[in-house]
Amino acid sequence: MASSRALFFCVINVSLLLTLSSAADPFVSYDFEVTYITASPLGVPQQVIAINDKFPGPTINVTTNNNVVVNVWDSTKEEFVAGWCSWHKLSIPPKWNWTYQFQVKDQIGSFFYFPSLHLQRAAGGFGGFIVNNRPIIPIPFDTPHGDIVVFIGDWYTRNHTDLRKDLDDGKDLGMPDGVLINGKGPYRYNDTLVPDGIDYETIDVHPGKTYRLRVHNVGVSTSLNFRIQSHNLLLAETEGSYTVQQNYTSLDIHVGQSYSFLVTMDQNASTDYYIVASARFVNESRWQRVTGVAILRYSNSKGKAHGPLPPAPDDQYDKTYSMNQARSIRWNVSASGARPNPQGSFRYGSINVTEIYVLKNKPPEKIDGKRRATLSGISFVNPSTPIRLADQYKLKGVYKLDFPSKPLTGSPRTETSVINGTYRGFMEVILQNNDTKMHTYHMSGYAFFVVGMDYGDWSENSRGTYNKWDGIARATTQVYPGAWTAILVSLDNVGVWNLRTENLDSWYLGQETYVRVVNPEATNKTELPIPDNALFCGALSKLQKPQVISSDATSISGNRLKLFFNWLIVCAWIHIFQ
Repeated sequence: MASSRALFFCVINVSLLLTLSSAADPFVSYDFEVTYITASPLGVPQQVIAINDKFPGPTINVTTNNNVVVNVWDSTKEEFVAGWCSWHKLSIPPKWNWTYQFQVKDQIGSFFYFPSLHLQRAAGGFGGFIVNNRPIIPIPFDTPHGDIVVFIGDWYTRNHTDLRKDLDDGKDLGMPDGVLINGKGPYRYNDTLVPDGIDYETIDVHPGKTYRLRVHNVGVSTSLNFRIQSHNLLLAETEGSYTVQQNYTSLDIHVGQSYSFLVTMDQNASTDYYIVASARFVNESRWQRVTGVAILRYSNSKGKAHGPLPPAPDDQYDKTYSMNQARSIRWNVSASGARPNPQGSFRYGSINVTEIYVLKNKPPEKIDGKRRATLSGISFVNPSTPIRLADQYKLKGVYKLDFPSKPLTGSPRTETSVINGTYRGFMEVILQNNDTKMHTYHMSGYAFFVVGMDYGDWSENSRGTYNKWDGIARATTQVYPGAWTAILVSLDNVGVWNLRTENLDSWYLGQETYVRVVNPEATNKTELPIPDNALFCGALSKLQKPQVISSDATSISGNRLKLFFNWLIVCAWIHIFQ
């Protein structure tokens, strides 16, 4: 399979309990057709990945415990890769479609889906995923007048295949060409920086009303500061956890992160207002054009937005400003999530740690003549046979269960090395960023507690600074350059779960590993049997059953290959508050 022709979808952070779908709970169905379209978000025609001819793709909007069916048809005339969140990557031939069926059990919040292989997110293919509270579980704020999904992210006018080639040739991607907001370029706030004819995003609102804005950074590698001119951002939720509600004039949103803000339209609407997403932790004068600008328009607006943009934080000489802002984001321990009991009823701070891993990154380096990125001295190599299937069929040599608990001291190496997690253990992970740029890290299958971060090297004494009461539970956290972030994870979800940087360039170059969590007891209560229609590859390719390929390349209702995601799940995590 040519890697440049692979497309694979990952749903980030969506919680799916490992149980049979309940027929008593409603079903919600979506049909997705994946195509390439030509778009010019920054004024340069280029190929982007669209879902149902939309860029960004449609939002999946469901309620806790819904059974969700998403039928995905690949109309790109290229191989399509479907699987269970990066660790089961199997090629689906052109003209096939694939149906995901899963239950959003015990989960609420704001998430997004995206194609997760080979820098394809840099070409689009992403969309929102909203899981609403059940009516019997009140949300910890008044029902907003409207719900608005906002995607922000850095963007290159080069195709993702060209970006990939640059990385393969040992080059950096360089400075992005701009920032998109909901797939569109910047409003022409500056005639020198923004060319004429760029299509920009406009969000229409009514005066006096409060809206919920779900903001996702779906970019390649740039942290962005998000702000709305003259409006406060009341933070309410992040990645499935309700937060202590507090106002921000702006918030740094790092690659892969999602936040919900309550924004009240309390201004006089003398003009429209700027919505801004600008690059952070860079030379701001050189990166001035890497700024996304959209328009907030009141229904009674008296004119167009004009004048300078609202300023970004002035913290050039205060490296603690952004970190202190991140520390201020705390768990709302009294609010109910997907279940009636308060979030804080899970007292993570009183649980004994059973295993500790210190994961250290550094700038990319040469390994066997190739430029690679590493975690703790290891650059991950994806196996041809899926790890969990290798376990099920007792195959040897597919991977090594020897990922080091501390960084290697010798030369870096490329390996399929996996962390051996203990089922029902409680893992402490220290993410040490020895690179010169910001990184965000994501763990599939779980929410973890962000309990501490600081500059310098982590030490045993750093535990004295941990927040053991209301540290936020989420699945993606930032690690500042020259700093560390500590997370705690309750390993109650059986499977093999990806732990990776969300920076697409470093991820592509191997900065990831997996955490293998296996229930030693012989039971079907924590993991269901392999579905009859599972796809096999690598050493198990001989087990693959023949499939009938539909001759209808334009229909998305033909041959359906159903994967019941009650056994192997797209980026699933069992809710920790059950």
